[in-house]
Parts: sequence; structure tokens; C-alpha cells
Amino acid sequence: MDINFLALLVAAISALVIGFIWYNPKVFGNAWMQAAGMTEENMKGANMAKIFILALIFAFLLAMSLLPITIHQMGAMSMIGGLDKVDGALPSYAAFMADYGDAFRTFGHGALHGVFGGIFIALPILGTNALFERKGAKYIFINSGYWIVTMGVMGAIICGWQ
Repeated sequence: MDINFLALLVAAISALVIGFIWYNPKVFGNAWMQAAGMTEENMKGANMAKIFILALIFAFLLAMSLLPITIHQMGAMSMIGGLDKVDGALPSYAAFMADYGDAFRTFGHGALHGVFGGIFIALPILGTNALFERKGAKYIFINSGYWIVTMGVMGAIICGWQ
């Protein structure tokens, strides 16, 4: 089972595209700015190239972490020690992969697990940070909603694109 690095890159780019839409003033942008305590003045003067490059790198790291969450066969591969150990694996591994190598490798299945990741990983992390930052529920739901949708889309791309 090879890692589809193009799917990981497209999934990472999708996080930026969804962010452009999600945080647009006509969608949640104005509400987010209000909930975050941001103003137009705060937004000006930032190094946007640096922000977007780092955001893409972080999204790629997130895409890598979604591999074992969305593709269950990664668990079987980890049991033999990884990609470099496939040739030395027992015949039962090859038989398992022949029977189940493409099982649950769909866009819908990946989206489902991506959404679960958003709910059970992103929401608690962002929610905890927001509580200590004294941010309100609107802030938590706008940002967590973005990550739930984004991880759903990323999971769909990673799992379904074979």
C-alpha cells in the first residue's frame, strides 16, 4: 500500500480553499472577527505569504495524521512494521490485503472519519484553548465548524483517492 502524496497535497490545499470560503465576510468572517476580538486594523500589515505557507505546511501535517484515521489498512501495515517491511511480512498479511486492501476506501468513508476527527480531536483542542483565552461559544463553534468541515473534506480526499 503506497502513500498517495498528491492526495495529501490536494487535501492540504483544500484546507486553504475552505478557509477562504468559511472566513469570507459573507459567510463567517465578520462573526469570527467579532468573536475573536479582531478589527480591520489588526488584520492589516501581516506577512500573508508567511501565514499561507505555514498554514499549508500545517495542513499537510494534518493530512498525514488523517492517513491512519481514514485508511484502516494502515493499521495492518503498522502491525508488520511499515512499508519497508512488506516484503518480509508473513503470507497472512498478503492474504489479508488481497481480501481487504480496498475495503472502505471511499470518499464517503473518509469524510465520515474526517468529521469524527474534527469533532473528537479539533473541537476539544480548540474549545479548551478558547476557554482559557476567554473566548465565547460563537468563537468555538465558528473555528471548530471550520475544522470539522475541513477534516471531512480532507478525509474524503485522502481515503477515496487511490
